[in-house]
Amino acid sequence: MLSRLLALSLLIASPVLAAETERQNVLFIITDDLNCNLGAYDHPVVKTPQLDRLAKQGVTFLNAYCNFPQCGQSRASFMTGLYPRQTGVMHHQQLFRDYLPDVQTMPQHFIANGYTAARVGKLYHYNNPSDVGTNGHDDKLSWNTRINPRGIDKDIEDETFSLVKGSFGGTMSWLAAPGEDEDHTDGMVATESIELLKQYADSKEPFFLGVGFFKPHTPYVAPAKYWELYDRDSIVVPEVPEGYLDTLPPHARNSLTRVKNQVNLPHELAQEAIQAYYATITFMDAQIGRVLAALDETGLSKNTIVVFTSDHGYHMGEHGYYQKRTIFEDSARVPLIIRTPDMATAGQRSISLVEMIDFYQTLSDLAGISPPPEYVLGKTMRPVLENPDQAFREDALIRHEFGYSLRTPRYRYMLWDDGGIELYDHELDPSEMKNLDSYPAYERTRTQLKARIDARILEAEMPAKNLEFIPPHPDDKGGPMDHSNS
Repeated sequence: MLSRLLALSLLIASPVLAAETERQNVLFIITDDLNCNLGAYDHPVVKTPQLDRLAKQGVTFLNAYCNFPQCGQSRASFMTGLYPRQTGVMHHQQLFRDYLPDVQTMPQHFIANGYTAARVGKLYHYNNPSDVGTNGHDDKLSWNTRINPRGIDKDIEDETFSLVKGSFGGTMSWLAAPGEDEDHTDGMVATESIELLKQYADSKEPFFLGVGFFKPHTPYVAPAKYWELYDRDSIVVPEVPEGYLDTLPPHARNSLTRVKNQVNLPHELAQEAIQAYYATITFMDAQIGRVLAALDETGLSKNTIVVFTSDHGYHMGEHGYYQKRTIFEDSARVPLIIRTPDMATAGQRSISLVEMIDFYQTLSDLAGISPPPEYVLGKTMRPVLENPDQAFREDALIRHEFGYSLRTPRYRYMLWDDGGIELYDHELDPSEMKNLDSYPAYERTRTQLKARIDARILEAEMPAKNLEFIPPHPDDKGGPMDHSNS
């Protein structure tokens, strides 16, 4: 009798044990130029029902930060698990393979562990939108399959309004466009991703699928129906007090003003730009919903880890600026939702500080594959996913072309290459509008944070362990792309 009970208990337990040891797939969804203007982050206006649903199924990280607030540098960093100085990519058109020929990227690591890896759309840098439909600055060693959709948004660029006529990628531009969702590039990204999920469901092969949406990056182009969700006249434009820029050191001031036509927009034009950005976010959200629905319909949700994020944040009028490339909160902070199968902490939020460099270690750990190469930095976020109240990082480090920013639970400390300093107290000033650099009451805090950022910079600029590094020439800022070799 006892032996029969023991056999029965083992029979009952075996599916659980199998589930625990089964390799997990990865669905890695990344957007372009998206800040935390999402329903899941309590934004009062922006409608993102699909991501709101994902947040209820996963853990939402309220304090996740990129390691460089620009596309190419950020993506090269988290895809290699190295800080920007260690990759050599300090300008967005540089190719990390030129400096790290033997580095094993995150999807490569999954391939080495028996997975198939595919990319649909933008995972590495693209000149967006000029390189839509091409391989962009892609790394061909990272993927078994590469798909480059191109939708009607590319065909109607001449109809798109721009602050600089004919300029779209680096200039604010927008269009309430014709066509259905599936006619647009991001709609096609979703469609192609769905087809791959169906293939994986049939073949049963483990996969790492990178789904890279091009929106809400400029130009803000999406079907016109999404504009109708937002009342332009009621949109609130951030206000900046007169003389604000005079309170900042030169590099900080330059980061907010170097794109002259995207600073302090006229009120009505600013409302129109913000409406377009919101509409494009909601369009992008709908495409993510299509992919997640397919994951459920194919039965793959039961053994697939889902990550949703952006390459960096984005200003929409904060500090009087529109666009990215600053180390203020709006540009450095990213949305991040992670869902694992049968998640015990589903629907919870974490205020723990995390960096995008942590992705490589985290996904390797959660998927149950071998640890990454020894040079890969970052930390696995498993402890926070299991207990969102768990403290994780003491601070987050963000690099800029001309300096660094350190974000702690309470403060942001900026150290510029010319010695300029900024300090912001988030308990009293969450918008980071009052620079406390010269306030005597914060002298001890500044001293402590200076010591800490110096230590973090030393770590982040140390050559990667046992990995060949070819230093870029000082004049190397990346060049024209050869799509045949990318």
